[in-house]
Amino acid sequence: MLGIDPDLLILDVMMPQIDGWEVCRRVREGGSAVPILMLTAKDDITDRVKGLDIGADDYLVKPFALEELLARVRALLRRKSDKLEDAGSRLSFEDLVLDIDAREAIRGDRRIELTSKEYDLLLFFMQNPRRVLTRDAIMEKIWGFDFSGESNVLEVYIAMLRQKVEEGGGKRIIQTVRGTGYVLRGEAG
Repeated sequence: MLGIDPDLLILDVMMPQIDGWEVCRRVREGGSAVPILMLTAKDDITDRVKGLDIGADDYLVKPFALEELLARVRALLRRKSDKLEDAGSRLSFEDLVLDIDAREAIRGDRRIELTSKEYDLLLFFMQNPRRVLTRDAIMEKIWGFDFSGESNVLEVYIAMLRQKVEEGGGKRIIQTVRGTGYVLRGEAG
């Protein structure tokens, strides 16, 4: 969706052509976890709740003091930095562990050999657990281009990754969301 990797997005709800809520929704549907600060003159509680429910991290009502805006930006960037530090070099989901420093995956007591693209794909899923990632977002992130052709390269890599992750009777955790993309979640939910 973005084509870039910003540290923070500041969105005004009342933008021309497409409103900030729609941009926020699309960014989240695309799998991005970038901090989002919504700015608006709409101070009704239902508007604030709507902004936060669609994925905004903070909501600031106009008019505001520049010092408050800057303080909120610093706080959002600090939270993002804290999350990265807390994650350390290991990500886990159920019984699957991804060691980022060693670039290796372990499920249960079994080490999983991954190609570079399979690793990148699994890393993207594990950085966004339970978030539906669209086919376009995955293609952009992993292959670095916006490809909307008939290629089945993503499906092939998903199949290979599933085979490796599920080997030995491991349950399916990379789920297909028909017509949309894929999600990392257990079979129950």
